[in-house]
Amino acid sequence: MTDNSGDGRPTLLLLDGHSLAFRAFYALPAQNFSTTGGQYTNAVYGFLGMFLGLVETEKPTHIAAAFDLSGPTFREKDLPAYKAQRPPAPDEFRGQVELIQEALQALGIQTLTKESYEADDIIATLSCRGTDAGMRTVICTGDRDSLQLVNDDVTVLYTLRGVSELDRFTPARVEEKYGVTPTQYPDLASLRGDTSDNMPGVPGVGPKTAQKWISKYGSLDAVIEHIDDFGGKVGESLRDNIDNVILARKVTEMVRDLELGDLDGEGGPLSALRPAAVDASEAGSLFDSLQFGANLRNRTFRVMGIEFEDGAAAELAVDDLADGKLAKWLADRAGWKDGRSHGDASVNRPLVVEVSGEGAPFGGHAEHVVLLDPVAGEDGVLHALQIDLADQDPKDEKALLGYLADTSAAKWLHDSKRSWHMLNGTGIELDGVEHDTALAAYLLRPDVRSTGLADVLQRHVGHELAEGASAVARAQAVLELVTSLTPELTGIGAMELYLDLEVPLATILARMESYGISVDCPALQDLSDNYAERISDEVTAARQLAGDESLNLSSPKQLQKVLFEDFGLPTTKKTKTGYSTAAGELEKLTEQTGHPFLGHLMAHREYQKMKTTIDGLIDATADDGRIHTTFNQRGAATGRLSSAEPNLQNIPVRTEAGRHIRGAFQVGSGYTTLLTADYSQIEMRVMAHLSQDPGLIEAYRQGEDLHNFVGSKVFDVPVDDVTPELRRRVKAMSYGLVYGLSAFGLSQQLNIAAGEAKKIMDTYFERFGGVKKYLDEVVEQAREDGYTETLYGRRRYLPELNSTNRVARDNAERAALNAPIQGTAADIIKRAMVRVDREMTRRGMASRVLLQVHDELVVEVVDGELEEMTALLQEQMDGAAELRVPLDVSTGTGANWEAAGH
Repeated sequence: MTDNSGDGRPTLLLLDGHSLAFRAFYALPAQNFSTTGGQYTNAVYGFLGMFLGLVETEKPTHIAAAFDLSGPTFREKDLPAYKAQRPPAPDEFRGQVELIQEALQALGIQTLTKESYEADDIIATLSCRGTDAGMRTVICTGDRDSLQLVNDDVTVLYTLRGVSELDRFTPARVEEKYGVTPTQYPDLASLRGDTSDNMPGVPGVGPKTAQKWISKYGSLDAVIEHIDDFGGKVGESLRDNIDNVILARKVTEMVRDLELGDLDGEGGPLSALRPAAVDASEAGSLFDSLQFGANLRNRTFRVMGIEFEDGAAAELAVDDLADGKLAKWLADRAGWKDGRSHGDASVNRPLVVEVSGEGAPFGGHAEHVVLLDPVAGEDGVLHALQIDLADQDPKDEKALLGYLADTSAAKWLHDSKRSWHMLNGTGIELDGVEHDTALAAYLLRPDVRSTGLADVLQRHVGHELAEGASAVARAQAVLELVTSLTPELTGIGAMELYLDLEVPLATILARMESYGISVDCPALQDLSDNYAERISDEVTAARQLAGDESLNLSSPKQLQKVLFEDFGLPTTKKTKTGYSTAAGELEKLTEQTGHPFLGHLMAHREYQKMKTTIDGLIDATADDGRIHTTFNQRGAATGRLSSAEPNLQNIPVRTEAGRHIRGAFQVGSGYTTLLTADYSQIEMRVMAHLSQDPGLIEAYRQGEDLHNFVGSKVFDVPVDDVTPELRRRVKAMSYGLVYGLSAFGLSQQLNIAAGEAKKIMDTYFERFGGVKKYLDEVVEQAREDGYTETLYGRRRYLPELNSTNRVARDNAERAALNAPIQGTAADIIKRAMVRVDREMTRRGMASRVLLQVHDELVVEVVDGELEEMTALLQEQMDGAAELRVPLDVSTGTGANWEAAGH
């Protein structure tokens, strides 16, 4: 880093750690920044953003961040009330200071603390040492006490709003703002007082009066010498409170000569504060654990001068191939000849495939394909081909199409599903994927959201892939990742999960996305129009009750006025913008008051939500009359698939609206029926298997209705006497336990007293002790290991289990309860999909799987295959797992999705 002083002097940047952390915390909404394990990170994100801005603008040569310790300082001994009124930090803030310290240390920045002293004292000491060493010093803080340090060599950057606005205090700016010199500022502060530090000052003496006194007499000592000259009430108040003023002045004075250890060295004074060399991989791991996006990470690396190797060390040659010779190149390099792979392992080897072009995933158009031989030739050089798909020799085109479609010809790619779509858009089929490094990276770090090739290469190999890198360079990056990630997967026992499940599933999902599902758009439009009418009716009724024809039911401000002022209803939870009008709060208010306006408001919101869903489906319908959703294979840390653009998982299952929407998804032309198959109570069956609870296992093995069986045990009644209400309570608790439901949460969900909910839960655990034992042990095991694991070895890492932040720790404990169960259920449905696809391919069946939603598969069946397809689904889904309890697969058929339900 170069200096920014303008005169060649080094620049020392000093950060007031806690002060800036709090500023960052309140500048960014906590709910928008958290890890999937529940650790809030808004203060960390904001702090790093501010820090990087300071480094960019000030260009410091030396940097240190000072932090307070939790214990008392010498100031509390002199003034016990010092800072005593400050409220405890919000739960969301807890743990973030430690993360900020870890982040700074990972970036080579010194963090300093001193027992019995504050960060202010460390900053003051370093500031003086910097001045003695001839440095220019910049202090960034939200504490005005630091203004006493300002001089010609020391500037204070005081935070105003958030983390971006700073007031630059030089000696002239201090005098302009406060009418005193920096040296006089503590005198002014002791007279004026500081409520944030619980120092009241002199009652009746405001900033202007205090400033006038200091300006006139020159110092607080001089004011005290002339104390009898002050008349009236202010003089009396000064004399009555002079002892507090003197004490406040003593407390405000910063210590400037702390012993901070040896910070000097061969590099000169304070050379230990020069940013240390950074291990790029360790720094990258930090950002991954914080789950920040690539933008902040890349900015950090750029600003801090963290450099990666430019690329792989292996030399690479792009072969210049004569027309019609691709088949020979494939035979020589991959053992692929005569349109198929041969059995000789010495010549049969995979090729790295990199596809480049425009657009993805749908409408994508491949323009070039790079083939890279992962084994160097006799010349010691890696050999690649770059094929222009728009300009190929017919023989080469035939060879390429045959090779890419050959399921026995192993290929290595990054994000094979995207490549499948791009090639498919050019009329080329892709199969035979052996490695997909995007999926490998996902299994290794399932909580990390960024799995782009550049991000993964940087994270796992330490190479930087230049922006706009060539397709050949990208292919070489894939080769490096396969070499690097495969041992990591082996090390955590995830190779089978990777090779036999996730990789083949990517191609299956690509085909499903390409197939899409046919929809009756006119029926959806009629449904949308119907909801538009319902919305209008509810608006009219609500406005009539409110007596306001212009009332906007989507405006929280207008609703607050109507509900709490005009109607005088009991107020809800207070927010920054008034009393809450969130759905949960209004539901409670509706139960409490039964006010008709609330009924219309809630109906309006529900109808608006459904209309938005329906309109989204209409907009998502392609020209072929089908909806092509995108299945995200890497979206959930538990392993569950998610659906997007549009999200088909948010269609209600048991409501009237949901039934109408599903009724619009229909069998397509050339097919005779839709066939659905799903697992019954898959998560509860997994719970029975993992917990080994004898009661749950008995219920499933005897074919009992689980919730009636459990209800009879919990409420001590015969099975036939379990009422729908008792069944509802038991069902809510059984599923809730999978998600870490507490007795209080159960009481809220069932609208019963907390004591009654606790009694139900205690009785449940008495009757089903295996469940209680499992739930207790799985969290403790995860706390010890640092991760949870599914039945098939899928890990989810939860470092927040040991967090000092209670909120993050509680969230992580709930995730630890949920991940093995939900993850195992996700693995089972994925295993079923692979088994079904493999068997359909073996039999040459023409029917096709279109959707996977929750635990259900939707299949479009051709004429003559229904009976065989139904049996195949039941057989392959049932055989997808061997549990201590039987799996239960239900099927149904119909002309549309709703009719095919069961």
